[in-house]
Amino acid sequence: MSTTPRVVIIGAGIVGANLADELTERGWTEVAVLDQGPLPLTGGSTSHAPGLVYQTSASKVMTELATYTVEKFKSLDVDGAWCFNQVGGLEVATTPERLADLHRRQGWATSWGVPGEVVGPERCAELHPLLDRERVLGGFHTPTDGLAKASRAVVAVARRAESRGAVFRGSTRVIEVLQQGGRVTGVRTDGGEEIPADIVVSCAGFWGQAVGELVGMTVPLLPMAHQYVRTGQIAELVGRNDERIEARLPILRHQDHDLYYREHNDCVGIGTYAHRPMPTRLSELSEVDDDDLTEAAMPSMLPFTEEDFAPSWEHSKVLLPSLREAKIESGFNGVFSFTPDGGPLVGESQQVAGFWIAEAVWVTHSAGVARAVAQLLVDGRSDAELHGCDVNRFDEIETTKAYVSETSQQSFVEIYDVRHPLQPKLSPRDLRVSPFHARQKELGAFFLEAHAWERPHWYEANARLVKELPTDWQPPSRDAWSAMFHSPIAAGEAWKTRTAVAMYDMTPLKRIEVSGPGAIEFLQRLTTGKMDKSVGSVTYTLALDKAGGIRSDLTVARLGEHLFQVGANGNLDLDYFLREAPDDHSVQIRDITGGTCCVGVWGPLARDLVQPLSGDDFSHEALKYFRLKQAHIAGIPVTAMRLSYVGELGWEIYTSAEYGQRLWDVLWEAGQPLGVIAAGRAAFNSLRLEKGYRSWGSDMTTEHNPYEAGLGFAVNKKKTGYVGYEAIAGLSDESVTRRLACLTIDDGRSVVLGNEPVFLDGEAAGYVTSAAFGHTIGKPIAYAWLPASAAAGTSVEIQYFGRKVRATVAAEPLVDPEMARIRR
Repeated sequence: MSTTPRVVIIGAGIVGANLADELTERGWTEVAVLDQGPLPLTGGSTSHAPGLVYQTSASKVMTELATYTVEKFKSLDVDGAWCFNQVGGLEVATTPERLADLHRRQGWATSWGVPGEVVGPERCAELHPLLDRERVLGGFHTPTDGLAKASRAVVAVARRAESRGAVFRGSTRVIEVLQQGGRVTGVRTDGGEEIPADIVVSCAGFWGQAVGELVGMTVPLLPMAHQYVRTGQIAELVGRNDERIEARLPILRHQDHDLYYREHNDCVGIGTYAHRPMPTRLSELSEVDDDDLTEAAMPSMLPFTEEDFAPSWEHSKVLLPSLREAKIESGFNGVFSFTPDGGPLVGESQQVAGFWIAEAVWVTHSAGVARAVAQLLVDGRSDAELHGCDVNRFDEIETTKAYVSETSQQSFVEIYDVRHPLQPKLSPRDLRVSPFHARQKELGAFFLEAHAWERPHWYEANARLVKELPTDWQPPSRDAWSAMFHSPIAAGEAWKTRTAVAMYDMTPLKRIEVSGPGAIEFLQRLTTGKMDKSVGSVTYTLALDKAGGIRSDLTVARLGEHLFQVGANGNLDLDYFLREAPDDHSVQIRDITGGTCCVGVWGPLARDLVQPLSGDDFSHEALKYFRLKQAHIAGIPVTAMRLSYVGELGWEIYTSAEYGQRLWDVLWEAGQPLGVIAAGRAAFNSLRLEKGYRSWGSDMTTEHNPYEAGLGFAVNKKKTGYVGYEAIAGLSDESVTRRLACLTIDDGRSVVLGNEPVFLDGEAAGYVTSAAFGHTIGKPIAYAWLPASAAAGTSVEIQYFGRKVRATVAAEPLVDPEMARIRR
C-alpha cells in the first residue's frame, strides 16, 4: 500500500500533466489530474499554443526552466511522432537599437549556458530564406531553440504518469476545495463526488483566478487574448515539409514590430503582440460542449478581430516578401495568462496549507516549472531558485484587481520591447510614498519605482555639486545604454556622503516586527546569528534554506526583551516568517513598513548634525556600531540604529509615519550649515559596492551558501540547530569552489549593468550580479560569480554588448577595509 501523499492536480494542460509525470517519477503515485474539459484536448491555452520555445531571457531561472523544458520534450514522442522539433531560433533586428539588444541577449545566453551567436544579414537569409535580407541588420541565432508540440507532449507525459499510477479525468470540474483546520482535505467536483487529498495543486492557467478563489487566495494574473493566424500555402515552402515534420526553418521573431513566425508545413503561422491589450473575463468565454471541442473551436479561442491584425499583416509582408501573394486562411484571438511583472506564479497559499498553484506558465517553461513544483512538494526545495516566480513575492497593493489589470496589460504591450534594467513603470505611480515624499519632490527627486514604492535615485537640487567636484571625483562620460536612468549628479551625492553628510530615504525597505515570549527561540531557529543578545543589540544575519542556500539576509534589532525589528528584503521574508510561526501563538509577526519610516543620516559630519538636536548621547562610546538607542530628536521619538550601508558614520533613524515629515525637516534645517544634501539610490548603490555589501536577489540567492557569497562572518560558529545548519556545518571560506568576486574595470570608464558573462582565460566562467561606478575609487565596479581560483589580481573579461571589457579581480572592500570611517 502506498504511503505517499494524495495529490489532486486541477488542470490537465501542459503544466498539470508534466507535474503528474514529475511527481510519479519521484514515487508519489496517488495523483489524480482533473480537468473541466475533455482529454487530451482540454480547451485551455495548451490546446492552441503555437509552441515557440526561446530559452534566453534576462532571468537566469527562467532560462533554466526553459532549457529543462527543451531537454525533456526532446526525449518524448507519441507513437514515434515528435514532441519537440529543434529547428533553432532566429531573432532579427531591423533597427540599430534592436541589433544592440541582440548582442545583449547573446550575452545572457552565454551567462546561462545557452549556445547562440549574433549573425549578419547574409547568414540570417541563409537560415531563413523567406527573409528580405535588405530589411535585416542582423540576428541572434540559437540552435537549441525550437517548436514544442504541446498537445502531443501532454499525451506523452500523461501516458507515462498513468503507467506509474496517476489517474487523469476529463470533463470534471472542481467546484470546491475541501478543508479542515486550515488545511486541504480534498476537492468536490461538479458531479458531487468528493476526492480526498493531502495536497491540491492548481495548474488551471487563466482559470487559476477562479480556482484560487475557492480557498480565498488572490492569484494576480489577467487573462488576455493574443492574435495568431495561419496563411494559405506559400509557394516557397511547397515540398519542404510534410504533416509529419511540419517545420524545418528556425522559429523567427521580428520584435521591432512585436511579431513571431513559424512554419505549418507549407503555410506560415504568425503571432502578434502589436495589437491593443484584450483583457478577458472568464464569464465571457463561450461554453463549448465536450463533443464539439476541436483544435479550431474551444473556450480559449476567441473570434478573430481582423482590424487588430491588419498592421501586423502589412509589416509581415515587408519582412517576408513571400507573404505578399498569400492570404490569411484562419485566425483567432487566443487567451493566455499575464502577470504584473511577466513572471509565473508558483507557491503555496498563505490561507490554506496544502493548496498550491503553478499558474501563468507558458509552454516554454512548463516542464521546468513542473519539475520545480514537484521538488518543492517532495523534497521541500527546488533546484531552481524561484524567488522571481513565487506568488508571494508581491506586496498587497500589487495584487489588487486594478493594479493587476493595468500592469499585466502593460506587460503585454512591452513583451518584446528593449527594456533597460532600471526602466520603471510609467503607471500606476505614486501608490506608495514615504512621509518625506513632498520634500523630495521640492528637491527635484528623480524617482524610480519598485514594488509600487517611489524611490529617489538622485536630486536635481544637487546639480550644482557636479561643477564643484574635485578632479579625482569627476565621473567619465558613459555610453548611451549605461547613461539611461542615470545622472552625473550621483557622483556629487556620493562625494558629499563621503566628505560631509547626506540623508537617504530608507523607508521602502521591508520591516517586520517579531514579538512574544517565543520570539528569541523563533529567530534563533531561522537565522545563523546569535539572537539572545542584550536589548539594544543589532545583528546582521542570514536565513538559510535546508540545503544551506541563502534565503535572505536580515538585520535583527532587539528593541525589548520579547520585541524585535527585522530589516528584511521583501514580502517573501514576511511570508516565510508567517509560515514558520509556532501554532501556540507565542510569536506574533507583523509588517510595520507602512506605519513607519526611516532616514539614513550618513557621513563624517553625521554626529555634528544629529547630536545638537537630542538630549540623548550619540557619541561612539554611548552608541557603538551595531547597537541601537531609543531616543528623541527635536522631541520626536526615534529608534536610532548605528548601521551604515554606505560605509560612513551615521544611523538609520526610524520613527512612526506620522512624525516622518517633521523628522526630515528638523534634520534638513539643522544640517544646512554643514552642507547636508538629500541623496538617492544611485549614489547608495555605488557606495555599498565600494564597501562590498551584498544585495540579496542580485548578488546571492538560495543557489549560494554563505561562504561562497563571502558572508561566512554572518554564521555564528558556536551556534547549532538552525535551519540549514547541517548543510553548511563542514563548509568554510577555504572549501568553496566558486566565489562572489569583486572586479574593477581596467579602462576606468566602462560601466556594465548586470547579467553580463565573465570570461576567464578566454572561456565563459561566470556572470555579473551587481555593478556601478565607484565614485570614491574612480573606477567602475562589478561583482561576479567566478571560480574560487580567480584570486585577487586575476585578469578577466566582461562581455558588454558584443565587446570585451577587461577587468581585474580585486581584494575587498575597496574603501576603508579597516572600518575606521564607520566607527568614528
